Amino acid sequence: MTPDHDRSRSPAGRTVLSDLLRGHRHAAGLTQAELASRAGVGVRTVRDLERGRSARPQRTTVELLADALRLTGAARTTFLAAARPSPAAGTTGPAPRHLPVTGPGAAPSGTPIVLPQPVPLIGRDRDVAEIGALLSTDHPVVSLVGLAGVGKTALALAVAHAVAADHPAGVAGVLVGEGSDTADVLAASAGVFGVNRLADLAARLGGQPALLLLDAAERAPDPVAEALRRLVAAAPTLRVLVTGRHPVGLPGELVRPVAPLDVPPAGTVPAAPAELDRWPAAALFIARLAQVRREPPTPAELPALAALVRRLGGLPLAIELMAARGRILDVTELLDRYGDRVLDLATPPGGRPGWDPVDRAVTLREAVATSYRLLAPAERAALRRLSAFRNRWSVELAEELLADGGERRDAVPLLDRLRELGLLSVRGTGPFRFRLLDAVRDFASEQAAGEGELTCVRRRHAEVVTGLAVRTAPDLVGPDLTAAVHLLDEATGDIIAALAHAAVDDAVTALRLAAALPRWWRFRGRDVSGRRWLHRLLADPRTADADPVLRAWALLGVAQLAAEHGAGAEELPAARAALDVFRDAGEVTGELSARSVLCALLHATGGHDEARDHAEAVLELATRHGRVRDMAVAQNNLTWHDIRVGDLAGARRRLATVDRLAAQCGERRLRVLARANLAEVMRLASRYTEAVAQGRRVAATLAELGDPGHRRRVLGTVGLALAQEGRAAEALEVVAELRSGTAGSPVPGQRRPPLGAEGAAAGRPEDAVCALIEGNLALYQGDRELAAEWFAAAAEAGVDGQDRRDVVEALVGLAASTADVRVLSRLDEVRRAGGVSLLPQEEALLYALVARRTAGTRRGAPG
Repeated sequence: MTPDHDRSRSPAGRTVLSDLLRGHRHAAGLTQAELASRAGVGVRTVRDLERGRSARPQRTTVELLADALRLTGAARTTFLAAARPSPAAGTTGPAPRHLPVTGPGAAPSGTPIVLPQPVPLIGRDRDVAEIGALLSTDHPVVSLVGLAGVGKTALALAVAHAVAADHPAGVAGVLVGEGSDTADVLAASAGVFGVNRLADLAARLGGQPALLLLDAAERAPDPVAEALRRLVAAAPTLRVLVTGRHPVGLPGELVRPVAPLDVPPAGTVPAAPAELDRWPAAALFIARLAQVRREPPTPAELPALAALVRRLGGLPLAIELMAARGRILDVTELLDRYGDRVLDLATPPGGRPGWDPVDRAVTLREAVATSYRLLAPAERAALRRLSAFRNRWSVELAEELLADGGERRDAVPLLDRLRELGLLSVRGTGPFRFRLLDAVRDFASEQAAGEGELTCVRRRHAEVVTGLAVRTAPDLVGPDLTAAVHLLDEATGDIIAALAHAAVDDAVTALRLAAALPRWWRFRGRDVSGRRWLHRLLADPRTADADPVLRAWALLGVAQLAAEHGAGAEELPAARAALDVFRDAGEVTGELSARSVLCALLHATGGHDEARDHAEAVLELATRHGRVRDMAVAQNNLTWHDIRVGDLAGARRRLATVDRLAAQCGERRLRVLARANLAEVMRLASRYTEAVAQGRRVAATLAELGDPGHRRRVLGTVGLALAQEGRAAEALEVVAELRSGTAGSPVPGQRRPPLGAEGAAAGRPEDAVCALIEGNLALYQGDRELAAEWFAAAAEAGVDGQDRRDVVEALVGLAASTADVRVLSRLDEVRRAGGVSLLPQEEALLYALVARRTAGTRRGAPG
């Protein structure tokens, strides 16, 4: 028993750590400096503990002291229990395992050099390998920097253990204490290698590599910097792996920011937990959740799980804190309750291993604030502006957002500084690779609101996003289509946020943004919401005096989007009004676009002659101005007038012209649509096998291009060709695919257009095309009663003006199935109204019908 053991109890009966530490140190005959050196901690840490100034020290520190005092058995248990008293048991459990340094350069047995065993890491294998490789280079100091809770210490421990064999002179660690001075750091760093003086360290290492892990350098930045400068000068074979909130600032220091874990991308809808394993943030959440509840996440919880770890930004500390709440709440409840309160997540009172040992809880807001305070005032102001970005962004967009008075400055030094402090994540190789962590963005937004800047920041953000959309819109046609769509896809979150803010604060900017997006909205299946945005902004009194050409583009966008969901007829006045404005303003591009949209709309609503007039006007205007793409668009639209009059050979020739012109201007998508139309021409010519092969190739390409509306329509062509050829199983697979893509009940009045380059006309509703497919299958199989039901349903879909070619096809099938003369009368009316000529196979079906009726009459059958 040590001399001080008789006074090592508090009045309440608890063991007092300060008394125990002093007693054990005296019994070992050590000074405070000698104990600190042997344990690898600062002298001030020992001094503060003995004076009772640290009521709840970090567990790692206490274990290092216990090792240095060579405490075992009950003495060690009592010592550790005094540091973390538990109301239930009075102990903290067994101490973690340690890794003694071995090899020719190992310290004498009387001075053990140890490191805590690393915790298992998820998603850090590549980081461990890369940092280990960096330690073998000529850089004496490698600093792991990043936001609190990103996992710097855990990663450093894993690296140190991984490279131990490459450092035969020893691997050791020092935890920097608050307020340590240079002498403390030097004494601890030398002591963990078994020497008392810095001058003896080189001889101790014997010219062999050694590794020192210096943890929490931000607690004493200047002393650490000076100590490291002297360490690497005194021991050239020593390598130092440092962790901290910011770089040390030494010449030759290699800074490696520690990024958060990868998160599932937006829109991820996993069906099983295993599907989330490829995203380390999700895998970590699932692993930590398994520690607090028995049941794995249910399929219903998985979408919320993906959204939650995305909201947590992949920050390991935040993930662990959130998963701990899974003892009581399921994942969906966690997202609902805490998804908007990430900054309020707190560590447990008293801290946790690897976290600052404090008696109170520490929130993520305070952790981010610590790094925020390291920034200069101008850097803080820039971070507040950048918080307006909702997802990833490019250097160019950042420079636009940060520009003052129109003057753009190089943003690279700022971004590099933010990255060094772990406030900025850089992922991928494309332009849009920069992103603020969600916690950082939320904190910076709070600061902007506190400074009264939030409205101005959001207004500037909307202007920048609008500029991006306006610059990109022209490329949504032509050879750069795919790249342009992808660019806007990257900015989806910012587009949504900019529209929402500008609609309230600056309606004209919102209208400029929305008017640039109809093509992109259509490609991404957002035609309904896009149309609503345009209607709302056009009706806003604040946009009434906006540039007439701008309003005309918005009106034309309304018509394009309405046609996608079967409401094109409602917006014919909008398209005509847009055309009038473009003609008056001499806006050639606008006039060509408006006429092309009108051509497709009118074709779908029965105005075939006017549609042809617009297509011919486009061809004449485009030829006069040398606009090759628009010439191809016009030829493509005129194809359907050839089909209407039954000139399939003329349609094929015209489509060959479209293909040639589209190739000339590099328009891949227009070539694909021409081939889709060729598949329909093949089907109408009864070349079913060729139509199926061509249509399937086109459907695959359209899926790649991301054009769901046109892909559905070409699938209709494939399904009809399969049905007419009697390939029932394949045809029904197409029906299932078409129906699975329909949300809710079918929309009456949706129409099938020509596959025009502008894609303005609406497609056949899935119920109508599926009815045609089912009717043809039943007719091929000889079930005329069932066929009649399906053809009648398809014909009814044309009541409001569906493409007359489709109605004719449905009525011919109905007549062939029922032998009802009233159907023939209706067919004749539709043909005359639309100027539609019957195709040879249709005439053959009707001839067979007449023949059957004539034969039946001669036998006395009822007429």
